[in-house]
Amino acid sequence: MLTKEEQKEIQHEFEHYETKQATCIEALKIVQKHRGWISDDAVKDIAAFLEMSPDEVDSVASFYNLIFRHPVGRNVILLCDSVSCWVMGSTAIGEHIKQKLGIDYGQTTKDDRFTLLPIACLGTCDHAPAMMINQDTHRNLTPDKIDDILEKYK
Repeated sequence: MLTKEEQKEIQHEFEHYETKQATCIEALKIVQKHRGWISDDAVKDIAAFLEMSPDEVDSVASFYNLIFRHPVGRNVILLCDSVSCWVMGSTAIGEHIKQKLGIDYGQTTKDDRFTLLPIACLGTCDHAPAMMINQDTHRNLTPDKIDDILEKYK
């Protein structure tokens, strides 16, 4: 079941759209904000609330790479792997992060602090390589910068 708070926040979005179903992305983001990820049960709950089928909601959830269909850590690291970031050394940055945290792409640290995921583009090619941690963008990355940045999220 969606919590009262989740329902209230989703209902607030109804004002901005012509149909309940049009709020699907916002509903997914709201539930993920509260729960950290979107479980199969959450898909069913959102579908019932928006008068949609679970398959319709799941197709939206699985299309967007910032809707997490599996549990993630408290801090999600999105490392850009676009051509610009790759040319500027994102592969070495990714290897440094993996070694420092002891995880690979798609994995979460044992303490649930970090999840590392690749992302196609962060739109900051002029400051490559780049990554986001939660909502914070970090640009012009070097291994030394990575160490300092990760410390801020511990």
